[in-house]
Amino acid sequence: MQVALTRSSEDAAATAKRLTALGFTPVLAPALAIRATGAEPPDGAFAALIATSAAAFTALPPERYSKLASLPLYVVGERTAEVAARIGLAAPRAIAPGAATLAALVCDRLPLKSSVLYLAGRDRTGDVEQTLAAAGHRVTLCEIYEALAREAWSAEEATAFAESGAALYYSRRSAEIAVALARQANLSEKLATILHVCISENAAEPLRGVAARNIVVAAQATEAGLFEALKLNASAR
Repeated sequence: MQVALTRSSEDAAATAKRLTALGFTPVLAPALAIRATGAEPPDGAFAALIATSAAAFTALPPERYSKLASLPLYVVGERTAEVAARIGLAAPRAIAPGAATLAALVCDRLPLKSSVLYLAGRDRTGDVEQTLAAAGHRVTLCEIYEALAREAWSAEEATAFAESGAALYYSRRSAEIAVALARQANLSEKLATILHVCISENAAEPLRGVAARNIVVAAQATEAGLFEALKLNASAR
């Protein structure tokens, strides 16, 4: 089965390799594009470094992260951990399935009033820093990248989506944008028939009005959970 990846091209490369190993044919139909903001990690004494996306560690050349190498690291997702290791950062103290779980883990493991550096994207819910601040921690926010909405799919990307049997969604925002991009490409009918596999209920919400009967939500909000949901439901189609 051909599977459309709606996450950014920067994030999709590793996902594509894993899908190929599972016997699927991945194609790119990205809803987002990652761009560095120009911000750099600040100097300072921090008790922990946290990141919720691998984009936090690809926005700058690897050597610009060297001063963070000794910090205890907490991340969301195996992909973020892999990229952090590639640029020489410490092995994560915890790899959480989502931002809320990550914030709870950091609050549970750090002493009160710890200073935490958060490498983040500009477009985010704010839950992580709010949770940490509410628990009494001092959060230094560095918006190191931004995820920009694509204005349109290329003809090749639109064709790839049109010829796919399933599409994967990693966030509510990427699902919202993917729906808009598909409609712009005159693929509204395809939206109603393709299998939509979502990492969470929140990610699935924008699809409810266009494909109520073809939406599957992963049992666990991880990439492994997403792949498992894809495997189980692809075999039934």
